[in-house]
Amino acid sequence: MLLEEQRFLHEDLERLEQGIADRIGDEPKHIRDRLARDHQIAQFLDRISSQSTKLLSIYRDADGSRSREIQQIGSGDPMEEFYKQISDIKRFHAKYPNEPVENLERAYRPKKGPDTESQPSIVDTMFTGEEAFGRFFDLHTCHELYLNLPNAKRLSYLQYLDSFDNFNAGAGGLKRSEKMTDQYFKYVGQLALDLETFMRKTRPLENVDKVIADFDKEFEVAWEDDEILEFKNEELNAKSSGVAKQTSTTEAVWCDDCEKEFKNENVYKGHLSGKKHIRAAAERAQRLRDTSEETDRTINGTGKSETSTHRLKERAIAEREFRVKRLASAMSTERSDTRVNVERKQGMTERERQQELENLFNATATASQAKDTEDGDDNDDEDKIYNPLKLPLAWDGKPIPFWLYKLHGLGVEFPCEICGNFVYMGRRAFDKHFNEARHIYGLKCLGITNTSLFRDIIGIDEALRLWEKIQKDKRKDKVDESSVVQMEDAEGNVMPEKVYYDLQKQGLL
Repeated sequence: MLLEEQRFLHEDLERLEQGIADRIGDEPKHIRDRLARDHQIAQFLDRISSQSTKLLSIYRDADGSRSREIQQIGSGDPMEEFYKQISDIKRFHAKYPNEPVENLERAYRPKKGPDTESQPSIVDTMFTGEEAFGRFFDLHTCHELYLNLPNAKRLSYLQYLDSFDNFNAGAGGLKRSEKMTDQYFKYVGQLALDLETFMRKTRPLENVDKVIADFDKEFEVAWEDDEILEFKNEELNAKSSGVAKQTSTTEAVWCDDCEKEFKNENVYKGHLSGKKHIRAAAERAQRLRDTSEETDRTINGTGKSETSTHRLKERAIAEREFRVKRLASAMSTERSDTRVNVERKQGMTERERQQELENLFNATATASQAKDTEDGDDNDDEDKIYNPLKLPLAWDGKPIPFWLYKLHGLGVEFPCEICGNFVYMGRRAFDKHFNEARHIYGLKCLGITNTSLFRDIIGIDEALRLWEKIQKDKRKDKVDESSVVQMEDAEGNVMPEKVYYDLQKQGLL
């Protein structure tokens, strides 16, 4: 009965589309309900894809069974065929009297009232208590793995949240050679997996596989062009003249062997005789020698150059580090919210943390019970939040208390002319915006490159005057080399070197 199966698939697709439309039209207030709705829609979309595949296979009719069934119905007596199919259906139900019949309309209809309480939500067991239904990161496991790495800096969890995607040599205390261990490979793989899993849980309607594939393609191009700064090809850099690594200041010097930046030339020369530098230089030379020998061995053995085993290990680690960077930048909002939440929790007692966690899990259940007891019209009236003072909304969709509004000074406006006269509400948002992209971009548009010196400056004229003064002081402090060297003529007159050579060329000496 392919025609009946075809009709059932069409009905199923229409019911699924109607179920998705019903859920998109409703916008829940709580983040738990929103995530549950999005995950249900994602499941419906997957079922639409699978059912559409089955329907297409029926229409293609590879074995000709659908054509034979249509011909069988149209060629003979239609009533005879009709009663034959009815007898088959009755025989089936007589054989299986307790066979349940699926009600598609009820299966895909949004659950309300008692149906909601009988079935647990999809997201109830998906997140940890620290993640708060996808609002914050939970990287405590990765933090512990990081602290167990040899020679890693002892960072607190708050510091780790700021720097977990910074894989430069001096950032986490790990050099390039120290990353080539199974322990570090396990750590960076776990970090990438946790971030990817978090994105899949919080963004079920996005095509995360496509996002990861784009990251991998971007890494492939960067790796082929040798643009991964942490894993530059040492053999190519050693053979070529090379470009000096970018340093924080013009006087700083970078040591490739130690993978460390030194303040000036004198400090750099002083460390060359140290044991650490000698050992690091020997290890780097050994790595280059092994890489070149392995490359020569592959050339002589097969006639073509192949990638060395050491380079393949570096590629696997660099790929995971690159993915962590891209995932962290894609979820920058959750990262900043996590940092604020950790700072807030550090000032709370254990009892307050437990109470907050219980309130978080009970908030949705209480809201749903209150909603079920209301009638339709009364529900519409009481769902409207009374907010005559236009207070900001908290995470539960309700206005924050007025005393908290006054405590944080959210009613005070702080305009910034550099940001295009954008108004920031509250001192905290105002202080925070000096490190944000909007303010930094405004300063760069004015030609100001060193933005760290312009904190608490919001006027364009004031910023330009300060920048001009800084530039003037730099030019004044800059020492003219020609005036440093003094020359003396035959008569004992002392003068700068430039003046001396000018007079000598004119024959006046």
